[in-house]
Amino acid sequence: MHTAGILCWGKGMRPSDEVVAHYSRGVERDRLGTWGRLEALRTRELLARFLPSAPAVVWDVGGAEGAYALPLAEAGYEVYLLDPVPAHVDAARAASARQAAAPLAGAVVGDARGLPAASATADAVLLLGPLYHLTEARDRESALTEAYRVLRPGGRLLAAAISRFASTLDGLRAGMAADPVFEGVIEGDLDTGVHRNPEGRPGWFTLAYFHRPDELREEVRRSGFSDAEVYAVEGPCAQASMNLDLDDPVARHAALRAIARVEQEPSLLGASSHLMAVASKP
Repeated sequence: MHTAGILCWGKGMRPSDEVVAHYSRGVERDRLGTWGRLEALRTRELLARFLPSAPAVVWDVGGAEGAYALPLAEAGYEVYLLDPVPAHVDAARAASARQAAAPLAGAVVGDARGLPAASATADAVLLLGPLYHLTEARDRESALTEAYRVLRPGGRLLAAAISRFASTLDGLRAGMAADPVFEGVIEGDLDTGVHRNPEGRPGWFTLAYFHRPDELREEVRRSGFSDAEVYAVEGPCAQASMNLDLDDPVARHAALRAIARVEQEPSLLGASSHLMAVASKP
């Protein structure tokens, strides 16, 4: 296992117990292969487009069980996975051991606000989850400035966020908008950006922050990434994804082309359940 300048991560930093409990139930295990499949396909497409070529050092921060980290390792990248959920890291380590010819360079429990890496040692940092669950602006700033710190000049950041309008769209699609409790959740999301599941209902997600597209762009730019741009992940196909035949190559590629055509259309960005900010360190 390589080290890439690994340090001890920040003491006193710990994610919300509610968030850790949510993910400890294994909700991420098959999501990207089932109802989140379109998200996964588009995320991989954006990674292929914007990551530096292998071999390069990549930190997958909030990498869960390695859905993206493990294939990147197989593609020749030196990948370090970090996640705040011990069960995720254990699963990633086990999966890494099973691909012995191309294992992860490291997998550790940690926090996006205190990365265990020396400054200017990474070619890319992925934040494909941490910004979801840092509900305070100062904490999101900490995560973004940490990514900036560990990147080399010219290094690339890819940071995912959930759209401010995700619960509105999901509520309409799934028929939950008529539930008075869920309607209150929607109103809270729109008002403050902070998503709460007041009754702990399955399928209503956990404590999170939902971004407006321009807000995500500005947060990344304020952290030093002056060239930050925001892309739709699922785009307007997000609400139609359950009806797409992603097993049909013709339908799948047509959908991906359709999303790519409008991935930066300002009037449609908020209609995507997930957003991706892409930026480089000067």
